[in-house]
Amino acid sequence: MSTYDMYTSPVPAGTWDVPATGAARFSWEYDSGRQQLLDLYQRGKDRQWDAVKRIDWDQPVNPLSVMETGEELTPIYGSRQWEKLNQAERDEVSRHLSSWLFSQFLHGEQGALTVAARIVESVPDMDSKFYAATQVMDEARHVELFSRFLKEKVGLFYPVNDDLARLLADALSDSRWDLPYLGMQVLIEGLALAAFGVHRDLTGNPLVKQLLAYVMQDEARHVAFGRLALRDYYAGLTSAERADREEFVVEGCYLMRNRFIAREVWERLEFDVEECVEFTDRSATQVAFRQLLFSRIVPCVKDIGLWGPKVQRAYVDLGVIDAANSSLDALMRDDEETAERLEREHTAEFAARQQEVEAAIASGTEQDPSIERN
Repeated sequence: MSTYDMYTSPVPAGTWDVPATGAARFSWEYDSGRQQLLDLYQRGKDRQWDAVKRIDWDQPVNPLSVMETGEELTPIYGSRQWEKLNQAERDEVSRHLSSWLFSQFLHGEQGALTVAARIVESVPDMDSKFYAATQVMDEARHVELFSRFLKEKVGLFYPVNDDLARLLADALSDSRWDLPYLGMQVLIEGLALAAFGVHRDLTGNPLVKQLLAYVMQDEARHVAFGRLALRDYYAGLTSAERADREEFVVEGCYLMRNRFIAREVWERLEFDVEECVEFTDRSATQVAFRQLLFSRIVPCVKDIGLWGPKVQRAYVDLGVIDAANSSLDALMRDDEETAERLEREHTAEFAARQQEVEAAIASGTEQDPSIERN
């Protein structure tokens, strides 16, 4: 079955074309480079993995409860709309929200794949080209696994969110080499990394936890790449140039906030859309969720030097200014360590299952000597 047949609403056949501008930049300096970026490049090479082999795809997922979390985490839980739904209708809300969430993860990863390729082309430094090349492979793997997860485990796709599409187009169509970095590595990847972390920690489903943890291990490097590449460059900007980037950050952050309102779900289910959006915006659970979503973006924006009054006012308005005091390095170390811990646990569980199978075979052979051992 074609993916086109699995969308909740029709999407145009063919490609979505974003006009690209700017130069493809070559460098003839091959020997020098920033050591931190070269170290990150080495880690990117060392930590490549295969989504087919590393993830245990046999683990079951219930499409009506993909995340296996309590209903109280549903964005409209407790609203007038929620209270009038029966259990079957609430299960359908859960299915559509999971489909919408993972669809946006999928579309965002395709955006990251395209932007990473654009960075390889446009960035002037060879060390950045080296690392961005490893990220292209990472993003291809992420597109592969989210697509497979949606098709095999959920069975439903949502079109790309308008706000996400707009930010992707803005980042790709600007001729300045740093704007794809800022839009993707800092804003889109930063928000995705936080969203992956929230859902990784909340989900009760082992496959979802495993999938998100492994993707986060890659994404932590991607955000670090954006920080390293932009921090030095932005230190030399003029006031006008910095103000222009800060305007881009403010607009992008509001787009990212809107991205998680799930308007498309309420429209598809024919709910009172404005009532659902307003309830979600004021819900204490969703306010806390929004603060967590910006936990990676705010300290990163501050770290790269885009911390003018307009940016700070926007973060106050969004209710996320306190995230400026977070330790981004500590958060990202935890992302990598969590993935490594899950890998060890998964390896141990697989070994234990193998021993059980071998013991059962051995026991059967001992009971029936006519069975030949292979």
